[in-house]
Amino acid sequence: MIDRYLIYIASVRRYSPRTQQIYRSVLESYADFCGGLLEAEALNVQQIRAYEVELLRRGESPRTVHLHLSVLSGFCRFLMKNGVLKANPVRLVTRPKLSRRLPEVYREDSLEAYLAGTQCLVDEPEVYADPKYYDRRLGRLVINLLYCTGMRRAELIGLNRRDFDPQRRTLRVHGKGDKIREIPLVVSLCKEILLYLQSVEPTGKGDVPLLVTARGGRLYPVLVDRLVKRELGGVEGITGRRSPHVLRHTLATELLDDGADLSAIKEMLGHSSLAATQVYTHNSVEKLKNVYNHAHPRAKNGEKHHGD
Repeated sequence: MIDRYLIYIASVRRYSPRTQQIYRSVLESYADFCGGLLEAEALNVQQIRAYEVELLRRGESPRTVHLHLSVLSGFCRFLMKNGVLKANPVRLVTRPKLSRRLPEVYREDSLEAYLAGTQCLVDEPEVYADPKYYDRRLGRLVINLLYCTGMRRAELIGLNRRDFDPQRRTLRVHGKGDKIREIPLVVSLCKEILLYLQSVEPTGKGDVPLLVTARGGRLYPVLVDRLVKRELGGVEGITGRRSPHVLRHTLATELLDDGADLSAIKEMLGHSSLAATQVYTHNSVEKLKNVYNHAHPRAKNGEKHHGD
């Protein structure tokens, strides 16, 4: 049953290879808990509750437990469609409470300082003519694309040359569930992509990657993560986790702070629902609280004045 479901999420739901790997791992973990085989009889409320307790006993976080239960719920829905189950038992299992975790973001001035400090990689023609600078040029372009478009790592890796439209200054992005959206590009980023493409010879036929490794192959997740960590490693004001997803969070928060419509941000990020986008409003509220506490006279004076 597990193999049939994995084929379904790969061919019909178009889940990414990484997501497929996570689903397989969770389902195999539950199968091991049930004695090695995952039969329909093992998918009942009592057994799933016992599995939840076991995960917590192992020290798994509530967020990880939620992930396991979500995967099992999707599996049960698949079995219901195929007449194997009559109901979804996961819906009757109480999930552990999640603490609200605000998306981590970078300071805008820190990212602007990074882009200004690496502008020479774009402005100086001799740099583009020298292969030894290719890795640095690629790293800067990866940062700029992630920061200016808010796309996911997998979406960046999946970009092909034909997805880039320099006349309209847009990128066509293939998102989750094989949904396609267009993202506008600022003029400077569009020029940087064009300059990059002039220095890279296209290889192969069919879908030619927009960004390639030094050997001409398509980028891969570990490489993108490594480039982001390296490029942002020495930037003043950037601490903690350095990852593509934090750049995505940063763009969303900045757009919201600048007054962008929540629905427009949802479309740009490729969220399936507005609820996923609304999490960024909490960052803006926290920033507003900080401004209030530092600037408002009543906040600075500890609200000692009550004579209004």
